[in-house]
Amino acid sequence: MHSYLTIENAAVVFNTKKGPYTAITDIDLAVEEGEFIALIGHSGCGKSTLLNLVAGLLEPTRGALLLKEREIRGPGPDRAMVFQSHSLLPWLTCYGNVYLAVERVFGAREPKRQLKARTEAALALVHLEHALHKYPHEISGGMKQRVGIARALAMEPKVLLMDEPFGALDALTRASLQDELMRIVAQTGATVLMVTHDVDEAVLLADRIVMMTNGPAATIGEVLTVDLPRPRDRLALAEDLHYHRLRHAVLEFLYSKQLKRAA
Repeated sequence: MHSYLTIENAAVVFNTKKGPYTAITDIDLAVEEGEFIALIGHSGCGKSTLLNLVAGLLEPTRGALLLKEREIRGPGPDRAMVFQSHSLLPWLTCYGNVYLAVERVFGAREPKRQLKARTEAALALVHLEHALHKYPHEISGGMKQRVGIARALAMEPKVLLMDEPFGALDALTRASLQDELMRIVAQTGATVLMVTHDVDEAVLLADRIVMMTNGPAATIGEVLTVDLPRPRDRLALAEDLHYHRLRHAVLEFLYSKQLKRAA
């Protein structure tokens, strides 16, 4: 049985003025459909590089990436990206930002009324029906990220790629959007790869946590299965002993094993 997304022996080597720089190497990972994977590690460990490989924004120097048994060669609508910066076009409303993506993916084969319905449904999924006609400068940072998530989901991607999407938000807004993301993933069955620096975020959201070794030549050090039942409640988990064991395992990898090697 083949995995939904497969990364086989992938490596990325950049040519620099000081010579070749190996960012990541020997990456092997199999992701099942509907699985939520969190990528975590110290700065410079290649998390975003790996995400960009799956997005098709980078080509592997060695190895291959397969989505539904087809090799990934460049960007495509089967993968959608959500960045730390919302990347909204300031001259378009929330509706316009999402509609632009919908039109690009489905415009050649669907009538405008269907495109409109897709756009409105995506914004409703992130509870932004009331902000359809607001511009980015008229809404909060958390709402902007919701529009970014809506835009990505409206494309109906096979894989949702998220590069620290909540990293620039305050703690309360971040917690709210984490809960929102759990609800959306449960509702849509999305397959997600998410880069994060936040251990609590990784344990709360993920089915598996992929822990990267320090760079250069970073690779997958350990993979932790997060066998906490869903739906997950952050208040209940605060008193859950198994949650704290999982959290400790990630912290031990990051701050004991990796920092000692770097010292």
